[in-house]
Formats: sequence, C-alpha cells, structure tokens
Amino acid sequence: MGSRTSPISQTVTIRRAVAQDAKRLTRLVRGSGAYRGKYAAAVAGYRVGPDYIEAHRAFVAVGADEHGGRVLGFYSLVLAPPELDLLFVADEAQGRGIGRLLVAHMQSEARAAGLNRLRVVSHIPAEDFYHRVGAVRTGTAFANPPAVPWDRPEFEFRIPPE
Repeated sequence: MGSRTSPISQTVTIRRAVAQDAKRLTRLVRGSGAYRGKYAAAVAGYRVGPDYIEAHRAFVAVGADEHGGRVLGFYSLVLAPPELDLLFVADEAQGRGIGRLLVAHMQSEARAAGLNRLRVVSHIPAEDFYHRVGAVRTGTAFANPPAVPWDRPEFEFRIPPE
C-alpha cells in the first residue's frame, strides 16, 4: 500500500462536472475498491454518461498535483426528490478528507437550492463514513434484485439554514 498524502500537501478544487469527465467518473465508479468481491456486480456495467452529468448537479474534486488536474472524487445531487445519488472518492485518495470536503460542498449546494433534507441510500461499506459526516440513519432500502441483491442503509442529511 502506498503512502497517503496529507490533505494540506495537495490543493483540492471542487468544480462542476462536464461531459468530458464522463469516462473518468465511470472508471472511478467501476474501479472502486468498495465494490470488489460480492459487490462487483452492482457497478460492473455502471456508466456515468454525459447525459447524466447534464441532468444532475454533479461536481468533481480535482487535485492540483504534478499530474495536472486529477479527479479525486465526485458526487451527484438530485434535487427532485432531494437525494445524494452518487459519492465516490478514488481509492488512492481515501483518508485525506476528500469525501468530507465533497459532503460539505454538497450541503452548501443543497442549501442554495432551498433543500433542508436530503436522502442517501448508502453502500454497506460506506455506512460508517456517512455516520462520521453527520448523516442520520432513517431506515433500510430493501434489495432490488438482480441489480442490488442486498438491503442497504438509508440516511438523511439535515441541511441547517446558514
């Protein structure tokens, strides 16, 4: 396992995703370590297309390093019904606060859109992350075979006014 860079040693910018990001975001989803083994089927054919990026508020975290603007993670906010649809951080960027940064940005975007709560159906291995970033467990999203053959925890972010 490689060494992890501290959050301070790399500048991270969050910007709106554009159609040209689609292939990189798809690779990030399909290559996620959280979806190996029994979870692999859930993302095997998953595609984040330019149409998806246009239809939703998708944002990417980009690292300014020696490789130029590398995509370190992204999220997608759906306004109606209010939901955090996707949130992924590249395996090699985990543990650096990128996910926390994306959640804070998402909450700011949700607040600006007039939302005061936001649903999240979590991947089972991400449950602890959502607890740590302030989401409240509200129930269970039941299995939907064949796409998702297991129950998943359901959370809610409560978005306080500024």
